[in-house]
Amino acid sequence: MTSTEILDNLFFIRRGYLSANHFVSRSPRPVLIDTGYSSGWHETRRSIEALGVNLSDTSLIINTHTHCDHVGGNRTIQELSGCDIALHRIGRHFIDSRDDWATWWRYFGQEADFFHCTRSLEDGEEICVGDHVFRIIYTPGHASDGIVLYHKRDKLLISSDTLWENDLAVMTLRVEGSAAVFQMLASLERIATLDVRRVYPGHGRPFNDFSGAIARSRRRLKGYMADRQRIGNDLLKKLIVYTLLMKKTVAADSFFALLMDGIWYRETVDLYFNGAYRSTFDDILEALIRRKAVRQNNNTYLTTVPP
Repeated sequence: MTSTEILDNLFFIRRGYLSANHFVSRSPRPVLIDTGYSSGWHETRRSIEALGVNLSDTSLIINTHTHCDHVGGNRTIQELSGCDIALHRIGRHFIDSRDDWATWWRYFGQEADFFHCTRSLEDGEEICVGDHVFRIIYTPGHASDGIVLYHKRDKLLISSDTLWENDLAVMTLRVEGSAAVFQMLASLERIATLDVRRVYPGHGRPFNDFSGAIARSRRRLKGYMADRQRIGNDLLKKLIVYTLLMKKTVAADSFFALLMDGIWYRETVDLYFNGAYRSTFDDILEALIRRKAVRQNNNTYLTTVPP
């Protein structure tokens, strides 16, 4: 885990893929952007406090959306500090109504706690992160409550899961709806008009090739539209790896049964692969092992993707 000062007293903390990257404004009343996955709370706390920040002084948490890897520390930090928490108004509705389906938590069997959202964010409004003013841009597609934050003066984009350098965040049409791919394309078109020098994504390293990342994401989405099985294939690969990140290891002889016990695996295979549960599992796992994203150690599976 590394931290980098990206603006005066505003730090980017890079995590792996279980917990999203997050941001810390170091001041007497700190502001945080995204708080990682709940099981990574102790690492989250250590990395923030290493910057000289007392979490009990937190004044505000801004979440880029309500997926579990972005809101996992919210409840604990709010209990410590009494801080405000700001979400796009759609995400606030999910939290206020205790909707653990629209947030993906129940759908994917993920750990997360509800919290008290105190502020709604609207597309185009400005918000202060310490001394720095960012513009909120609404970017649905991956998540129906997704936002990015843009700092115009320094041409800096906090892109969350709307834009990664060389990959695309998973598309879950069974929750987000069949128009999600079109919404994601429209979100990319919106941010493509920005003057961006440096991008800080929700996962992975910062990067400068903004236009290249936009082009790569567009190609991936158009590939999805040309061959819908690509959506299912990508979702299965990413969520099998994410399941291993959550569980750390899974017994080889029970992994298939574990996936079948949940909702997302069966629905995805029904939607894209005509209910071929076992053969699809075997094919996806073989592909992940071949790519060295998953390995078998004795009678257990584990992922080589950094948590």
